[in-house]
Amino acid sequence: MNGNFVWRDAGRVVVFRRDGVAQAPQLLHEHGFDSFELLTTPRALLGAPELEAAARAVHAVAPGQVPEIAAELLGRVSARQIVALGGGRTIDTAKAVASVSGAQVAAVPTTLSGAELTGIHRLPAGAEDRVRAMVRPELAIADPEAMTTLAETALRASAMNSLAHGADSLYTPFANPVAQMAALRGAELIAASLDEAPAERNRAALAQGSLLCAYAIDSAMFGMHHVICQTLVRICGSPHAETNAAILPRVMAFMVPRAPDHLASLAEALGTDPAEIETRILELGGNPSGLGDQGADRRKLDQALDSMLVRPELAFTPEPPTRDDLEALIESAW
Repeated sequence: MNGNFVWRDAGRVVVFRRDGVAQAPQLLHEHGFDSFELLTTPRALLGAPELEAAARAVHAVAPGQVPEIAAELLGRVSARQIVALGGGRTIDTAKAVASVSGAQVAAVPTTLSGAELTGIHRLPAGAEDRVRAMVRPELAIADPEAMTTLAETALRASAMNSLAHGADSLYTPFANPVAQMAALRGAELIAASLDEAPAERNRAALAQGSLLCAYAIDSAMFGMHHVICQTLVRICGSPHAETNAAILPRVMAFMVPRAPDHLASLAEALGTDPAEIETRILELGGNPSGLGDQGADRRKLDQALDSMLVRPELAFTPEPPTRDDLEALIESAW
């Protein structure tokens, strides 16, 4: 299915539409978002004048970490409805603000981050004791053209972030048939789209693959891959999507003997076999640069390893890795 559709799922609605950004004000109105404030970035806002005009107020999401950005916005965003236009950092910031304010959130993604479908996010710094609940957007307006406009290198990194959502969810204690089907179909769509030349790429398939993998991780949670990447980004300062692209091939190779059935299914969805899964994911990611070239701070690696080992989600991995395992894997991606 590559055409427009509406997906209603237990309290949330996904509107998949090729002209979704341009039609966002009308779509928001149809789903009850009539008086909202907009969280966005200058890049995203350039392509959405209609959405800017429809907002009560527009707040720029500054560079940096979600907890600090959200904490700064808490005193400025007063609407009971928030619309996030942008990538994962923007959408996660909206969710973090709403976790304290209780606002409804709608998301209009401009990357393949998957944040528009998950209730996974960090919290506003200093306001953790005021959090009401983790927030999942009630409405996602998924425009496949808007979600896939990044330059090729950045787009492949964003796609590897998406693929990681499905891949890491396959073998957790919360894995279930629906999430696994979504993850594998999402992986298949992502791989098939990235195998095409950029000018001929099926962008609708790529965007749908991202949505399905995001659904999977929201349902089944995550294991060591996301523990590693989230911690490296937070402590060592490497960029989010590019970190996923560098780490995912190594983690999946590491997981082959620990979850052989699940990795065999993933390899099949990617068009390869388990023995070649690392090479295949590196290829799909455009042979990404190493963590050192991405600007990761090696001096903080010991601190990052300590933090990884106390993350409870690490235990969601079959035969959880030791510190030596984690260090060797990260060094292979450096």
